[in-house]
Amino acid sequence: MADGVPERTERGLQSGSERLLFLTDDRLRQGIEMLFFAYRAFTSDPDRILAERGLGRAHHRAMHFIGRHPDISVAELLAILGVTKQSLNRVLRDLVSGGLVVKRMGEEDRRNRLLTLTTAGRQLDQTLSEIQRCRVRRAFRAAGADAVIGFQQVLENLIDDEERESILRVIRSGQVR
Repeated sequence: MADGVPERTERGLQSGSERLLFLTDDRLRQGIEMLFFAYRAFTSDPDRILAERGLGRAHHRAMHFIGRHPDISVAELLAILGVTKQSLNRVLRDLVSGGLVVKRMGEEDRRNRLLTLTTAGRQLDQTLSEIQRCRVRRAFRAAGADAVIGFQQVLENLIDDEERESILRVIRSGQVR
């Protein structure tokens, strides 16, 4: 609203105070519910493919970051995923025994365990990733560039302040180390 003149939007005229309606409890609740339903849709196809192999979302998350960061150490993967060592060990045991991940000793530090996707692991990761990229690409295209930038800003600001920079560094550079 410039100089007291309401702003025209797709939904009609909005005054400055009306534009703040996105901060009401009802709008916030709707946004939270949209996140739940969007995540359900985003994971539905990969969940089905993984279930056929007796795997789940934890396996998918581990494979994603192992694929994005070949030779990632178990400690680095633990830090990224924010899970317990026990739960990650169960997931890695399934992935290694399923022929999707190789675990080897580090060359410089033999205590380090380095993780890499096998050929079969890369193929599965690519299949799952392509399904999700298509869904996100379709949504981004429908929403437009400004909406995508706003969406990314919202997601960044949902990340805890003390973790945001390190997480964004991993996402933008593809580097953990």
